[in-house]
Amino acid sequence: MTIHAEHPFLEPEGSRDPARRFRGRLGGAVTLWTAGGVGDEAAAEGRAGLTVSSVMMAHGDPAHVLALVDPDSSFVDVLRRTGRGAVQLLAWEDRDLADAFAGVAPAPGGPFRMATWTQTQWGPVLSTSTGWAGFAVAGSFVEVGWSLLVDGVVEEIHLGGPGEPLVHRRGRYVRPT
Repeated sequence: MTIHAEHPFLEPEGSRDPARRFRGRLGGAVTLWTAGGVGDEAAAEGRAGLTVSSVMMAHGDPAHVLALVDPDSSFVDVLRRTGRGAVQLLAWEDRDLADAFAGVAPAPGGPFRMATWTQTQWGPVLSTSTGWAGFAVAGSFVEVGWSLLVDGVVEEIHLGGPGEPLVHRRGRYVRPT
């Protein structure tokens, strides 16, 4: 096994997408978006989640939470079906969980087996989350670039302790200073 200073599958500098590189320099809190698991859909295949760092909260009455998500994710399929979801803040300790839901790390039995969850009417919520919001999808999904814009009307917010947020910048998790 060889240890590389950089990611072994990283494209050469001149071939990298400049928009993606610019977005990586913005940095942002890492969130986990979940949906499903309510009523008859309580089985593992009836719920899905996705790690998202392209998130914005729009203050208002009501408030909205917006995200750019992968249109091919199982999360989008479940969110379309249920019309409701939960967005939760991840902490530094949740790095492995974030990678599992992003599909970049193994999760034997699925990523929902890696943590303890509380079922809400908006979907499963990480029991250790430092904060979460339940939302209803507002209108239809909009294609933006290679992503789908999800607009959620916030129906409930729970804030926990301060915690140490999981932050993603330039392709890596960084500890806040």
